[in-house]
Amino acid sequence: MIESVKLIQFPVFKEDNGELSVFEQSIDGIPFHIERIFNVRSDKGSVRGQHAHYLCSQLLICSNGSIEVTCDDSFNKKVFLLDRPNYGLLVPPAIWAEQNYLENNSSMTVVCDRPYEAKDYISNYKFFKEYISQLNKKENN
Repeated sequence: MIESVKLIQFPVFKEDNGELSVFEQSIDGIPFHIERIFNVRSDKGSVRGQHAHYLCSQLLICSNGSIEVTCDDSFNKKVFLLDRPNYGLLVPPAIWAEQNYLENNSSMTVVCDRPYEAKDYISNYKFFKEYISQLNKKENN
């Protein structure tokens, strides 16, 4: 459900010569065991993501620029703006996510609770909606 998507604020330490954002695996921090981290950089107008996962949870962090993330549970959509490096968006499994890059040279770090598994991706939106419908039927039985 869309309510499971959460924006998490992480500590930031400001000094005269810059800022330090801290991301730790804890109850108040990254809520899962980290298995994979990757970076994505793109320019204004790029749309990335456009998929969901069966099992993988992700934490999306915009370290530079600004990125609009649309999350969709097949019934409801919610839009989040990532434009500060001390905020992360927790996207659990079975949530369709698209990232729209709003500035040139925007960068996103993605922290995952699973290693890369091609079979974990749902890249067809129609199939995603069918999958969610099947999940709901199972939960209601």
